[in-house]
Amino acid sequence: MNKIKYAIEIGGAYTKIYVKDEGFALCEPTLISAEPTPQGYKIIGLGKQAKDMLGKTNESVEVFSPIANGHINNYEYLKQLLIYYFDQLGFKKKYESCMVLVNVALSEKDKNNFIALLYDIGFKEVFLIPTIICSAIGSGKNISSTKTNLVVNIGGANTDVAVINMNSIVKGATLGIGGRAVDVAIANAIAYNHGIVVGVSQCEKLKIEVGSLYKNDNLNMEITGVDVESKIPRSYIISSKDLLEVLEPFFNEIIRTIDVTITSLPPEISTDIINNGVLFTGGMSKINGLESYLRKNFKYPFKIVEDAENVSILGAGKLLDDKDLLSKILENI
Repeated sequence: MNKIKYAIEIGGAYTKIYVKDEGFALCEPTLISAEPTPQGYKIIGLGKQAKDMLGKTNESVEVFSPIANGHINNYEYLKQLLIYYFDQLGFKKKYESCMVLVNVALSEKDKNNFIALLYDIGFKEVFLIPTIICSAIGSGKNISSTKTNLVVNIGGANTDVAVINMNSIVKGATLGIGGRAVDVAIANAIAYNHGIVVGVSQCEKLKIEVGSLYKNDNLNMEITGVDVESKIPRSYIISSKDLLEVLEPFFNEIIRTIDVTITSLPPEISTDIINNGVLFTGGMSKINGLESYLRKNFKYPFKIVEDAENVSILGAGKLLDDKDLLSKILENI
């Protein structure tokens, strides 16, 4: 294993890259915008450029992610997106190695597709590491210990739940729900309850600024969309209570998955988890009121990590400087 220079987390919402000796170097939306031409679709925006086009172009322009739930939907588009990112960072083909953060439950086919894609871009070596392990490392957990940790990473496209000890995952599960699923659910709820069609990007802003698990929260925000019946623009004030009906089922499902995971473990491991608590990471862990919600609805000790949305890529950065630990993890995957 040669010196690895790059670590990359290719999420359904954002792509993040950490460069050895330089640090956290890039965070951009995993989005592409393209328009049809007589020769086929032409890319007109990548990353942040594409996100800025959401809802602001003619109907023929499509803005989409080439990856969903850990699966590559369009190999060539994702390749072009990653080339664009790495070109910004001065990538030198054929000389450097890359660590790719992946979901717990990816199939061998998915993993092979990621490896082939990075080799195709020009990397000399590619190593796959579960995102959840990097989250534990970034949170300061000693994953080499015999004591067991349970880590929950609520990301943009998926939620990973993993029981970790001795540099490996003892048990893991992936839910195909994350922050982007919440954005879509908010858009659907607004259309159903208020008769207004709103863009998903506006719903993401709603979630961040108004979303809350406090039942008595009175945050609100004005949104503008298209009236379902009249087809003309219409504004409406959305409150935290409007979003609660979307957020509660989302977190209820995550808690149910954690409960099922813990109850399926041997008593010795369950005891470790009760003593150590459950670690919550990922961007959706920042939702307002989560700590209070978990105290009322979650029966295990827990901790919500600071800088939760970046903890996995920062953990990968630590691995770039710890060749011994990286070797032990790769032996157990």
